[in-house]
Amino acid sequence: MAKRDGVVIIKKVKAKGHGGHHGGAWKVAYADFVTAMMSFFLLLWLLNVTTDVQKRGIADYFEPTISSKSESGAGGVLGGLTIGSPGAQAMPMSRPDVEEAQMAAPDTSDDDDNDSGGAATDRNKDGQAGSSQGSAAKPIDQKALERQFARREEQRFEAAAKALKDAIKDVPTLAKLANNLLIDDTPEGLRIQLVDQDKQPMFPRGSAEMLDPAKKLMALVAQVVQRLPNKIAISGHTDSTPYSMGGAYTNWELSTDRANACRREFIADGVPSSRITRIVGLADREPLVPNDPASPRNRRISIVLLREAKPASLTRLSQK
Repeated sequence: MAKRDGVVIIKKVKAKGHGGHHGGAWKVAYADFVTAMMSFFLLLWLLNVTTDVQKRGIADYFEPTISSKSESGAGGVLGGLTIGSPGAQAMPMSRPDVEEAQMAAPDTSDDDDNDSGGAATDRNKDGQAGSSQGSAAKPIDQKALERQFARREEQRFEAAAKALKDAIKDVPTLAKLANNLLIDDTPEGLRIQLVDQDKQPMFPRGSAEMLDPAKKLMALVAQVVQRLPNKIAISGHTDSTPYSMGGAYTNWELSTDRANACRREFIADGVPSSRITRIVGLADREPLVPNDPASPRNRRISIVLLREAKPASLTRLSQK
């Protein structure tokens, strides 16, 4: 209010606002963002605390449960696998080393689709032929499966022996040790022997400390052994020369210590200790050269990949 020439002038001033109400849309967007971030960090936490088995179970839970329309079962959603209990967990139809047994499927189709009721009555009168046909599947030939598994194992042994021989030839520093390595197929399994030569021993005389060339050869053998699932048996052998340090320590202890040294090298080269089932020292009781008990070739380490199947036919891989 102001006075001018005796006249009172009243002026009203309106306060300016903030442009009206903005609404709550930003709150919804912010809530969605916070929810997404919370879900993301929750997912990271779950990935960190769950095991591989639990992750696979979660993945199997979200797999589609629609069966494949392909008659072969190899081109659909499950890729040749069957749906097992629980849920949609995929399970192999058979073990990988054995071919699927061919089973005869029963013929349950009716000759006349329009006379299904009469056909069912006739089958019931004949002693429920329909149910007997459903259970008349040809049984699996167990002997055929065993032969097939034995052939597969024999093929793996032959491939391992060839790979080991080729590897020695390809390494110049190990080429001179080719005569120190013997590989043959026995009823017990694939046998790999590290044999002493006159000028190339695996161990010093009377010692269980493996020489460097023998360690390199053991590392090469370990690479091949790791590719196979078979259990391992190791035995040590000596010649007939008596141990010179007295009666308390004999060739029996020496052969056992050398076999145990081989076990330690295998473990150091990455072979799981759980695969080694037997460590034996045989002294001079099983000579490689029976006519010459003092031959250096009788001093050796024998590594056997034990068979998982019954031997079908043994093929001599090499004999020195």
